[in-house]
Amino acid sequence: MGRKNSKKQKKKHHSSADKLIKGTIEITRSGMGFVSNENMEADILIRPSDLNSALHGDTVRVQIKEGKGRRLMGVVQDVIVRKRTEFIGHLEMNKGFAFFIPETDKPMPDIFIPLPAINNAKDNDRVVVRITDWAKEGKKPLGEVVSVLDAENTNDIAMKEILLEFGFPLRFPDDALEVAARIPDSISKSDLKNRKDLRPILTFTIDPADAKDFDDAISFTRLGNGNYEIGVHIADVSHYLEPDTALDKTAYQKATSVYFPDRVNPMLPEHISNVLCSLRPDEDKLTFSANFEITPGAEIKHFWLGKTIIHSNHRFTYEEVQETIESKEGVYSNEILILNDLAQKMRRQRFEKGAINFSSQEVRFQLDDKGNPVGIMIKESKEAHQLVEEFMLLANRVVAEFLSKAKVNNKPVPFPYRIHDDPDKEKLIPFMAFANKFGYSFDTTSPESIAASFNRMLKEVQGKAEQHVLEQLGIRTMAKAKYSTQNVGHYGLGFEYYCHFTSPIRRYPDIQVHRILEEVLYKKVSPDSKLEEKCVHCSERERAAMEAERSANKYKQVQYMKNFLGDEFDGVISGVASFGFWVETIEHKCEGLVSLNSLLEYDEFRHIDEEYCLEGLRTGHRFRMGDIVRIKVVSANLSRKQLDYEWVMAGGSQKERIKKSGDRATGKKMRNK
Repeated sequence: MGRKNSKKQKKKHHSSADKLIKGTIEITRSGMGFVSNENMEADILIRPSDLNSALHGDTVRVQIKEGKGRRLMGVVQDVIVRKRTEFIGHLEMNKGFAFFIPETDKPMPDIFIPLPAINNAKDNDRVVVRITDWAKEGKKPLGEVVSVLDAENTNDIAMKEILLEFGFPLRFPDDALEVAARIPDSISKSDLKNRKDLRPILTFTIDPADAKDFDDAISFTRLGNGNYEIGVHIADVSHYLEPDTALDKTAYQKATSVYFPDRVNPMLPEHISNVLCSLRPDEDKLTFSANFEITPGAEIKHFWLGKTIIHSNHRFTYEEVQETIESKEGVYSNEILILNDLAQKMRRQRFEKGAINFSSQEVRFQLDDKGNPVGIMIKESKEAHQLVEEFMLLANRVVAEFLSKAKVNNKPVPFPYRIHDDPDKEKLIPFMAFANKFGYSFDTTSPESIAASFNRMLKEVQGKAEQHVLEQLGIRTMAKAKYSTQNVGHYGLGFEYYCHFTSPIRRYPDIQVHRILEEVLYKKVSPDSKLEEKCVHCSERERAAMEAERSANKYKQVQYMKNFLGDEFDGVISGVASFGFWVETIEHKCEGLVSLNSLLEYDEFRHIDEEYCLEGLRTGHRFRMGDIVRIKVVSANLSRKQLDYEWVMAGGSQKERIKKSGDRATGKKMRNK
């Protein structure tokens, strides 16, 4: 029997030996590589001698070779996409050249730097280096110093390290900047061809106070029939960004801007993001627009899509609009109040049709002039945010539905939908059982009934002790939204058709949508056969940006909580694992780990996965997700971005009770023996 299986396995290896497999390589500290491919169950092992210059995170093409047992082994034939080309490390000067020693826990070669490329760096300087020529076998790669780091500015270095770790270069390549520099700042007569002139119409932007890239604006007109014409105007980035240029390729590789507490790593050069395409007040701007005729009851009667030119009359912050909504006074207050009324009606309609009403909080740091956190602000979604959100959702939905009907050669035009699949019932089962302990039941007969159950729970849980835990766990049960040419709808929003159209300054898929929309409107469609591959790439870059942003926020949390070592705070248990539980402080929203080892003097605890808790073996005492506990800040490790807490109670009374309870339980066991 074993021999048969062995022959089968051998045959399988031989049949795959001629194939080239595309995948992402992960390199361990030992130098061994593992290539994963979604169509293969097992990773492919790559020995250090077979890496062929591939580095951790690169997309590679691998030749399968003979393997032992069940382990497939391979050789990297070529690197398709480099995850990163820039690295942080220090310089070692020699006569006539320098070596760059990368600071990374992943094995990689030193980089040879010719003297003309050291950019005034000195021996032992910490620098950012870009690899310009990748190593041939037996040789070291060539590089150039991009910038010399300020050794004393540890915050700046940490943020740059995070960006590079997740594959976001710190600077734009010279050829991309050269393309950007050639783009004219002025609007010519030819630019106005086939555009509707909307400059006379009242138009304004609503953005965060610190925003500079205004990529959407709203216009307002009262119609003679009692309805309103509302325009959603989006910066026409695709007018300036020609396909397949060095600038376009760079934007595609990034696929998104990355937002850190103290900086933005933009998808496009700042002159394009913040000046040329930004819909700044009192300036003519080229836009792509979705205009709607809307009744006072928020019913969409007609819509129009096309290229436009606008002139923003005013730049609002969210705070200013919120003040107008609450006080009913201010600049363009009548228009703001009507828009808000329409937005709230559209919002109610969405939830009635199955959208899920997860509330959101945004934690933002107040920073000093060196980027150090000195305070924390909790920003909640208010009606001003919802006003903008509803009209952007409307534009995204209508554009997606319009383009879903477009055909070329009697086939649908390939299009990057923004999709969100139905919940996985396997993931829902433990969540529903947990929610049921608090008295919340779920109807799972259909995706619609699940959404209705979620909304009922989210409404009933408001203000209760279990609100935070059920909201967080509910979000975790949901599928991840992504880009795809295969439309399955957007479950969370309750939309059959949805796309990203409204943020082309910071998201590449929006640029793709603009290009396809223009082709369809002007009947010059050239279907992109690689669009699904591009959707996968953009989804991966979006996830990388989110992880980078989480890492940067975690760094700021640790940096901030270093000020409170030894202090005690109330917190909510935000996660549970076999090795401890995480607590998020109520006051600061900063999360740290209470290690199981720190609890051993009170009891031994076991992890009950389906209950989201740790339970004492002797005492039965539970630490359950959502419980409010008292913690002490005992460690704040910046290099590991890790906060360590210890569980405490004022006066230690609860700990003593638990300890005595455990002692009594142990004594009783001994007597029973």
